[in-house]
Order: sequence, then structure tokens, then C-alpha cells
Amino acid sequence: MKVAVVILNFNGAKLLKQFLPSVIKHTPSWCEIIVADNASTDNSLQVMKEYFPHIRIIPLSENTGFAGGYNRALKQVDAEYYVLLNSDIEVTPQWVEPVIQFMDANKDVAACQPKILAYHQKNEFEHAGASGGFMDYLGYPFCRGRLFNTLEKDSGQYNQPIEIFWATGACMFIRSKEYHAAGALDEYFFAHMEEIDLCWRLKRKGLKLFCIPQSQVFHVGGGTLHKSNPRKTYLNFRNNLMMLYKNLPPQKMLLVLISRIVLDKLAGISFFFSGNVKDTIAVYKAYFYILKNYKRLRKQRNNSGIPFREVSNIYKRSLVSAYYLKKQHQFSELDPTQFTQ
Repeated sequence: MKVAVVILNFNGAKLLKQFLPSVIKHTPSWCEIIVADNASTDNSLQVMKEYFPHIRIIPLSENTGFAGGYNRALKQVDAEYYVLLNSDIEVTPQWVEPVIQFMDANKDVAACQPKILAYHQKNEFEHAGASGGFMDYLGYPFCRGRLFNTLEKDSGQYNQPIEIFWATGACMFIRSKEYHAAGALDEYFFAHMEEIDLCWRLKRKGLKLFCIPQSQVFHVGGGTLHKSNPRKTYLNFRNNLMMLYKNLPPQKMLLVLISRIVLDKLAGISFFFSGNVKDTIAVYKAYFYILKNYKRLRKQRNNSGIPFREVSNIYKRSLVSAYYLKKQHQFSELDPTQFTQ
């Protein structure tokens, strides 16, 4: 097949019944739809056999998270392009064609994403990707249409295709050969930011990533861990630090990590005085993990085989300063000249 749409499922029987019909209806016949089951303990497999018997299932023996699940499943998929698609996404007509046409015409583009809108608020961008992912120089991810937790209304203001820093794992189109050549998803991440880490490695290889808003999907979001869950806080801080250490050029490493230590300490204090003591503990647990696993992280960094280089579409200023001090809450308010070229 030219394109394999692979949905990773864990205990999502209800989501499969709700959203898989739209995928089947709007996906071209030259694509294969596959459900990879991450060792679900609900009736997901029974639902697939009863309602979708014609859809290929890849059963996985254990739940190894988003990264591990996809890595194991995609080893069993033969296609030119993979589409990593969340089980809680409703797709729309022509959601595949414009992206594949663009990638066919631009061989230096390794991965793309569509425009991601909120399923329950369809005129609003969704947190996980919006209309293309970016990052500031300190490692804080944001999107065209979403800065921190501020979501913009979609009025067509971000409908032009644009080169981005990262493509969302909720709906990522990626060349299969580049997925594997870059080292696939890092299974130590388990969940959260593993796609940004992969995209950074792709950009370090000199490849490009784009958002193609002519394709759009609707995402429920928050299905893995709710934002108030301390486990999510832990994974976000830990994985962000791992990503920075693995990918930063040597000349940027010291300044960025020292700055992040200060800012993360302030975040921990803020959590504490807001009554979220478990979130404060999660921040310190993230740093303890990094210290405990430093040797392994150093080995990963040194053995990646991918050169360290300055890459495009990183915001050269602090998003924290822009958002909280300058009150810039929309992507369009950021200075476009301050993105690396």
C-alpha cells in the first residue's frame, strides 16, 4: 500500500465504535486502515471483530505506551507513508489526499500534519497540534493557534501551508523510510512529546516538516492523561528535559539547561502555592529521573548518528516572557522575524 493509516488503541472500544466509521468512510481505497491494539483489557478486540471485521488488527502482547506501541506495530506494516492517527479523531472528506499530494511533490518533506480542531468545539483549535507545532529556544512547545493553554478560534487565519518544527502525533503523516532511519519514536518517553523528539531528529537530518490545513480533523484530546494528573506533569517535565539533552547543539546546551532548571524550579514553587503539591513532587521526580539515567541519555545522544545542527522554526525568544509579561496570547502576535531560518 502507498499509505497505511495506523490507529493505536488501548481500551478504546467506545472510541473505535464512534470514530472508526469516519476513517473508513473518508479514507481513499489506496490506503490501508490498521488498528494496532496495545494489549487492551476491555472488549476492543471483540468490537473490532463484530463491527469492523474487514479492518486489519495488529494485536500487541503488552502496553508499551504510545512510542513502544507504534514502534512494534509499524515494524509489521509495509507502506510508503505511515499515518499515525489517534483513536479519538473524527476525520473529514479529503483529509488524506492534499497531504500525500504535497509530500509526493516535495521529497525533502519527511512529515506533515493536518489542521487539528477540537471535536467538542469545532470552531476552535485543539491543543495537540492546532495548525502546526513550534518550539521556543528553551524547549517550550506551542502551536499556530495555541500558546500554552490559550486556544484560538479558527477563522481561517492559519489556512496557508507552513513549514513547522513538529507535527502532532495525534495525526502525523510520515515517510516510513525516514521514520525508521531517524530511529523511530523513543520508547523511554512512553507518552508525551515523543513526536517532538522524533521531529527534531528529522530536522537535524536536514529534512522539512509542514502543516497542510487543507486537510482537517477533529480531536477529542486528553484521552491518555488529564492535564490535572500529576503523572502527566511528571512525563511532560521529564520528557521535555530528555528531548533537550538528546537534541541540543553543544554550544546551546549549558545556557538552555541552566535556564530551564531555574524556570522549572519556579514552576514547582508555583504548583506548591496553588495547592498542587503532587505536581510539585512530579517536577522534582522528573529531575531525579534525569540524574539517575544520565549515562543512558548521554549514550543515546552520542550514538544517534545524526549531526547536531541549528534547525529552522525555533522561536529565538522566550515564550514564557512573550505570554506572561508581554501578554501575547496568539501565535500571530509573535514576531515572525524571531524564528530561526
